[in-house]
Amino acid sequence: MTIRTAAPPTRRWWVLSVLCLSVLLVSVDNTIVNVALPTIGRELSASTSDLQWVVDGYTLAFAALLLLGGALGDRFGRRRLLELGLVAFAVTSLFAALADTTGQLVAARTAMGVSAAAIYPATLALLVSTFTERRERATAIGIWSAVTGLSVAVGPVSGGLLLEHFAWGSVFLVDLPLVAIAVVAGRVLLRESADPRPHGFDPVGAAVSVAGIGLLVWTTIEAPDRGWSSATTLGSYLAAAVALTFFAGWELRRSRPLLDVRLFTDRRVSVGTGAIALAFFSLFGFIFLITQYFQAVRGYGTLTAGLATLPFALVIAPVSPLAILAVRAVGTKLVVAAGLLTMAAGFAVAAGSTLESGYWGRIVVAMVLMAAGLGLVTGPATEAVMGALRTEQAGAGSAVNDTVRELGGTLGVAVVGSVMSTVYGPSVVDALVDAGAPATTATGAADSVFAGLAVADRLPGAGTAVQQSFLDGVSAGSWVAAAASAAGALVVLALLPARHRVTEPELELERA
Repeated sequence: MTIRTAAPPTRRWWVLSVLCLSVLLVSVDNTIVNVALPTIGRELSASTSDLQWVVDGYTLAFAALLLLGGALGDRFGRRRLLELGLVAFAVTSLFAALADTTGQLVAARTAMGVSAAAIYPATLALLVSTFTERRERATAIGIWSAVTGLSVAVGPVSGGLLLEHFAWGSVFLVDLPLVAIAVVAGRVLLRESADPRPHGFDPVGAAVSVAGIGLLVWTTIEAPDRGWSSATTLGSYLAAAVALTFFAGWELRRSRPLLDVRLFTDRRVSVGTGAIALAFFSLFGFIFLITQYFQAVRGYGTLTAGLATLPFALVIAPVSPLAILAVRAVGTKLVVAAGLLTMAAGFAVAAGSTLESGYWGRIVVAMVLMAAGLGLVTGPATEAVMGALRTEQAGAGSAVNDTVRELGGTLGVAVVGSVMSTVYGPSVVDALVDAGAPATTATGAADSVFAGLAVADRLPGAGTAVQQSFLDGVSAGSWVAAAASAAGALVVLALLPARHRVTEPELELERA
């Protein structure tokens, strides 16, 4: 017997509001902690590496366990897993807020990532089982995608506001009342949904998928520091490839796999997830640069820098639902390709920035184009992926969709950040040496633009040279993001099916 969510029309949209609140909690925690890092560093005497792992511990656990989280939801119930994940998220957020050492904080953040891996795929799977009519489901996915995109701005803005008035732990404590609302509302509104034919758990597939994805994410996080061509990096990527290849072979031999890898032969799944990965590769790479740009080049404080990202939220919120209407008019292929090309245009505009570029000119135009492009990509591409799946595959399919988003974003930060550093490092060393700084001091300034500005404070007129070196790096990174988005658009035009191929409303409706 199929367990399904069969909600009246009005109730369905209330269900969506609960799912959107849950996914916003998880998405915002990807970005809200960034604005608190300087304060955490001072109060906990954290090193740069410690602070990186405050961010990356969450990302690593989240990405590595998403596929397992989706499969567990399919098997044991998506509402049940969502509730457990939310409660665990609140508890681990409390531990993070009360941490006295960076070790405790990193451990708590990692545990938060584990909880998030239970929440995120359950939200999209419950959405799919709630909205069974294809047009309604597409609209709901558009709204869900908009909320995911909103986190790009909501995290920095809310974090900045909290830090203006409270201690750094407040960026974690704010999760507690929101989780309480989501749990109580979910208990009232959500109905259970699960695979109608539960099967034996696949411990080998689960362990290998976690190991392979986890190693892939860890290697990408560490590669900029260890070197992209170092033995550790190349060996770790090889080990990740071996693990994931073994996983694919293992799943192909099972009658009831953890993940049916044959799904990727459907171009809606393979090209749709690829488009999402490239969009978030480009966006997260750029966000990594622009948040530093606002503070290091424009001199914004924490709150002002967060508010400066608001154009993302103001644009993506209306564009994401409108993208679904565009799909009905011209098809998925053209909308997703147009979104990636619009993002590429935004990165190209950003790449031409100078020290004299005004925020209300080139910078805002660039962010508006990026946000509009992301809104055109995420909803239609996600709907294409989920539309290729049977209802009982919704959890695992959602996890795949979410995993490629995390992998794309992580790789984007690593690659785009490395490109920026490759340009910035030698340039700032030369500039500071020319200004009279000792070679060893100048070399240390290559670690970050803030280190460079600290050195430049002792050298008259050197600050502008440091900012220009950093801006040159931002330009190079922006061009990489533009190229990735444009390449993705070409692939989408060549391979993504133009329209949904499943007949209208009754998409494998199951009977209870």
